[in-house]
Amino acid sequence: MDRDLLSHLPVVLAVARRRGFATAAAELGMSPSAVSHAVRLVEERLGVPLFARTTRSVSLTEAGAALVASATPALQDIGDRLERIRAAKGRVSGLLRLNVPRVALPIIMTPVVREMAKRFADVTVEIYADDAIADIVADGFDAGIRLGEMIAEDMITVRLTQPLRAIIVASPAYLSDRGRPKDVADLKNHNCIGYRLIRSGALYRWDLLDDGREVAIESSGSIVVNDALYARELGLAGVGLAYQFEPPGACRHSGGPAD
Repeated sequence: MDRDLLSHLPVVLAVARRRGFATAAAELGMSPSAVSHAVRLVEERLGVPLFARTTRSVSLTEAGAALVASATPALQDIGDRLERIRAAKGRVSGLLRLNVPRVALPIIMTPVVREMAKRFADVTVEIYADDAIADIVADGFDAGIRLGEMIAEDMITVRLTQPLRAIIVASPAYLSDRGRPKDVADLKNHNCIGYRLIRSGALYRWDLLDDGREVAIESSGSIVVNDALYARELGLAGVGLAYQFEPPGACRHSGGPAD
């Protein structure tokens, strides 16, 4: 697009609307010579005359009429859009695309989305559930939710919740059948539901506290999943022990690793 031509189009439209250079100049707050120069520049760039000029009148040529017919609604649309942008200044609106691991949906995103719906009715939140941890910027997302240290080096981070506590859970039926693990070492005697990391393919190591000391253990059991929410379902079904994040604000109580 020729920038000079585009910038002078409003002058051409004013001359067409006012049917004269002097009256267009008065409307635009320009000198008649400046208006004449702008029209002449557009005509030179297009290679055709836009106006037929006499000492007493100014009228559009066929090419000029075609240009005015197409340019007028286009410039009006641009003006309307700019006015809407100005009017929206300070108002929260638009589309917010988020990339979120599935495990964070019920424990983190649900209360956040509920609150946003109350406060910002003009915001559309699009949530893409993704356990593979995609490239937020490359895939066109505005932001992402990440757990722990799974954050790209060049990302700006803001804490969304208080630290989440990881817990090991099991159904009453499982504990009744297999007993409660006595300590971290006793986990090897239980059916631990493993979680396979999608991107790296490695098994997720369970981060635990053993007598106040942080340890990371490799779980072992008869089933491995790549969906943390399904691991929870299997735990509820009595299949084995599941490693889960405790929802913020959940009631906590003392006990062994199976709490």
